[in-house]
Amino acid sequence: MRIAVIDTGAGNLASVLRAFRRAAGEAGLAAAIDVTTRPEDVTAADRVVLPGQGAFAATRHGLDALPGMEEALREAVERRGRPFLGICVGMQLMAERGLEHGSHPGLGWIRGEIAPMDPVGPDASPLPLPQMGWNGLDLAAPSHPLLAGVAPGEHAYFVHSYALRGGAAGELLASAGYGGPVCAMVGRDNLAGTQFHVEKSGGLGLRMLGNFLRWSP
Repeated sequence: MRIAVIDTGAGNLASVLRAFRRAAGEAGLAAAIDVTTRPEDVTAADRVVLPGQGAFAATRHGLDALPGMEEALREAVERRGRPFLGICVGMQLMAERGLEHGSHPGLGWIRGEIAPMDPVGPDASPLPLPQMGWNGLDLAAPSHPLLAGVAPGEHAYFVHSYALRGGAAGELLASAGYGGPVCAMVGRDNLAGTQFHVEKSGGLGLRMLGNFLRWSP
């Protein structure tokens, strides 16, 4: 099994690579997991991962700076149906557009846009941004294969100030509460994305990565 982890210059690549290798080992799966900037590696991969951290614009520009990479993504994911996982800003790029540092097009794989959060606490005072730290998951689609073995309320690690707005109900797999519900995970068909850093989410994250490696949508 070949997994291509795309390097846009804006991802937490070392942690992602370590987490995937550990998840593969714990699942007993033989997997070649490679960080790449080469489109041909993406089209040849059995699974594709797009990490990201920081700003939507930076990750979008990083993807645009890799000649042929978006076309390779579309070939592998849209036309060949390879399983895809977007992590944090990588998940955000699945949306129609992002509004961080201007308006920038996403990949258009899920409905909605990435907009600034405006969380308010029970006393009507603003909550701090970014949302940083552990938060419990409310599972909208607990039967999804990537959520196998994940219990409602389990905690994942978040760092973000922007979130999906206007998404389709059928594409929301999980949410978290931070001044109201916040999209935590999206997916449809062979696509999945986590707003949280699955690679930093301890045992929950490793289970989900193992599920992704076994996933046959």
